[in-house]
Amino acid sequence: MIECNHVYKTYGSTHAVCDVSFQVLSGEIFGLLGPNGAGKTTMIKMLSCLARPDKGSIKIAGLPIEEHPVEVKKRMGVVPQENNLDRDLSVEENLYIYCKLYGLKNVQDLIKESLLKVDLYEKRKSKVITLSGGMKRRLTIARALITNPSVLFLDEPSVGLDPQIRRSIWETIRAHSAKGTSVFLTTHYIEEAEAICARVGMLSHGKLVALDTPSKLKERFGGTLEEVFLKLTGEKIS
Repeated sequence: MIECNHVYKTYGSTHAVCDVSFQVLSGEIFGLLGPNGAGKTTMIKMLSCLARPDKGSIKIAGLPIEEHPVEVKKRMGVVPQENNLDRDLSVEENLYIYCKLYGLKNVQDLIKESLLKVDLYEKRKSKVITLSGGMKRRLTIARALITNPSVLFLDEPSVGLDPQIRRSIWETIRAHSAKGTSVFLTTHYIEEAEAICARVGMLSHGKLVALDTPSKLKERFGGTLEEVFLKLTGEKIS
């Protein structure tokens, strides 16, 4: 479903992503693990058509993203790291506009279903500006899921969430994965990578230094995932 082949991205003299290749299968939850500044956000921006690779190719559902950006975007849901909600509109108004942009029908039913998934239905009339940081995060996740995407990109989805809501979001992600949605998430939380990711890639200074299931990485290198990352890169993840 997602194919990334020898992708590079440079900003000035900084090599943000360097020769990264991987695939994500239909229904798989794939995690890109690394500390802040490793290149995770740059990678997800390229995958979601928000930045162009300098070299290499990316395909979503077999479609080259540079040749078919509109068709590719219709298939994806994106949760960015930074909140990009309209703060002066209500929770349900933000979702209503998003549904209309995608030409969806039965909008009120979709809004209710999406907000119930993230425990925000009781806040549907509240303006975004009045929400806590965690609630805003949950709303961006609800917005990404409302189109029932075949590919879901989440950039640090658990940032700002308390443990209970974090686990609730994990269950929502698992449920969509079980229906065939390919999920690509970035994280620096070891617990998150081990809890929901079928495979993880370890990114350090823009380079993919390891890729496998969490259990196989621990078996191959010994220790916890955090210790594996430290052995391979000399860096701490968090």
